[in-house]
Amino acid sequence: MVACHDFVILFAVTTLQSNFRKFPSIRIRTAGHRLLNGWGAIGLELQKRITGFGEATTVIVVECYPGVTIPEVKNGLAGTLQPDLLISTNELFLTTDEISDLTWPDATNDRIFGHMTQLSMSDFMDPVLVERATTSISAFTNGIVFIIGPGASLLVAEPDILIYADMSRYEIQQRMRRNELGNLGMLNPDACFEEKYKRGYFIDWRVADRQKKRIMASWDYFLDTTASGKPKMVSGSSFREALCQAVQQPFSVVPFFDPGPWGGQWMKRVCDLDQDAPNYAWCFNCVPEENSLLLDFGDGIIETPAINLVFFQPLQLLGKDVRARFGDEFPIRFDFLDTMDGGNLSLQVHPLTDYIRDNFGVPYTQDESYYIMDAIPGSVVYLGLKEGIDRGEMISALTRAQDEGIPFDDEKFILQWPVKKHDHLLIPGGTVHCSGRNTVVLEISATPYIFTFKLWDWGRLGLDGRPRPINIGHGQQVIQWDRKKEWVGNNLVNRFSHLAEGPGWREEKTGLHELEFIETRRHWFNGKVFHNSTDGVQVLTLVEGREAIVESPSDSFDPFLVHYAETFIVPAAVGEYTIRPTGESEGRECATIKAYVRTKSCRF
Repeated sequence: MVACHDFVILFAVTTLQSNFRKFPSIRIRTAGHRLLNGWGAIGLELQKRITGFGEATTVIVVECYPGVTIPEVKNGLAGTLQPDLLISTNELFLTTDEISDLTWPDATNDRIFGHMTQLSMSDFMDPVLVERATTSISAFTNGIVFIIGPGASLLVAEPDILIYADMSRYEIQQRMRRNELGNLGMLNPDACFEEKYKRGYFIDWRVADRQKKRIMASWDYFLDTTASGKPKMVSGSSFREALCQAVQQPFSVVPFFDPGPWGGQWMKRVCDLDQDAPNYAWCFNCVPEENSLLLDFGDGIIETPAINLVFFQPLQLLGKDVRARFGDEFPIRFDFLDTMDGGNLSLQVHPLTDYIRDNFGVPYTQDESYYIMDAIPGSVVYLGLKEGIDRGEMISALTRAQDEGIPFDDEKFILQWPVKKHDHLLIPGGTVHCSGRNTVVLEISATPYIFTFKLWDWGRLGLDGRPRPINIGHGQQVIQWDRKKEWVGNNLVNRFSHLAEGPGWREEKTGLHELEFIETRRHWFNGKVFHNSTDGVQVLTLVEGREAIVESPSDSFDPFLVHYAETFIVPAAVGEYTIRPTGESEGRECATIKAYVRTKSCRF
């Protein structure tokens, strides 16, 4: 029976050709920008700049984000510039053992979790070696000085040319998986991916982001190194102007897709992915900390980490109230979880605010919700605990499942809720939950996205053939044991309420528990709907309808086309905007789900 339903659902998806955009870009309208492609063109640009200085000595600094392939950049630039003094910061770092000792309090011995570091780039560098390098630079009086690597800008206060070489975190992760790179300052490329990713998340990227923000306004050039052997560069002023333009209009970041042991088949069809891939489990379609942003200058496209927009334009992007609460951090995360013809997610729980703060140095927790994009009859979400269970018995059963391979009796302890398309279930921290198979979830959550305490993984292995990490020790300390059937049903399942309506539209509140700061609204519409982002940044997904168009009542931005299942961001600076069906959806009912931060009268 299930197989039959699977066939019906999947067949229905394939009746229309996918129009999902996997590589959305922002067209940069300001004239006068010039994009440089390839090392040859980049080298000639720098040569002209050097000649224009007319100085005996020129100091060029290339600050690199961890993960950038320094030999490629060094060979590509130094081959043309022929520097007289070349210094690579890779040779100035502490030893791998010294960095391990330095970072131990943040790296910890936990397989998955660490502590958000407060270290800076200079802490990773050997002061004796740095002093020798700076002395050599100061003594040099004639020719080109070329300094490259993470922390390069620490060696010279005011270089003649400052280039920032950057790369998206998704590409960094792929290189980590291929053992092409290790962690900041360390010779560990062959370490397992989990270890390298953990150090990246808790240490390397925090350190590098502090360094990036310190010098961002001073970049003379931005160098995109995401595609090996295909560098692209624009002036720093052009790059910053592009970011200023981006926050004046709706836009999408570049989604990326990953397989998983429970992954499904829905996204392969809806998002036009590789049909030969075994599955796709995740689509990260709004995680600016890890997604890319594509800036189209007309003569080429620059790929930049989307977090750069958050760093450079936090007020215009987030709005004053959201920025006051979260600083230069994007607090909302959207992603898809596809289990269609796949398996259950791991049984899990997220930490409470005080637990995540005290143990991991993160100021707010991973509250979330599941918006059901698709499901077949019989699909369920596991949410909450059954009446009359003994907490000690449940933890013992989870521990035996982990240590002895005895299957956990989920039906004895965990509630199951039947779900259908457009249901919405809220999951504040401390609530035991997971999505069942044959379901596609739009997960709307707060940004701390790796803090999932897995309690049981249904006895399966990860894609690497290893058991996935189970976190019963953490989980049992945050489970809220009073979240039983009555409480969950009254507070977390389909808490819909009608808010307003007008000609061709109606608005519903679909989810905000008092413990969560993310508000969600759903609009059904077959005509034009008015929205306003003045109070803070908004994230939307088209959850019903083939396509819709986002427009400015004052023509302050170009019309923005959005297709089914696409997610887009509306910066606070946009203010008033409208959405209406268009193309094949014109005159038909569409729906968006919108999330934003509730900043007024919110209990943080």
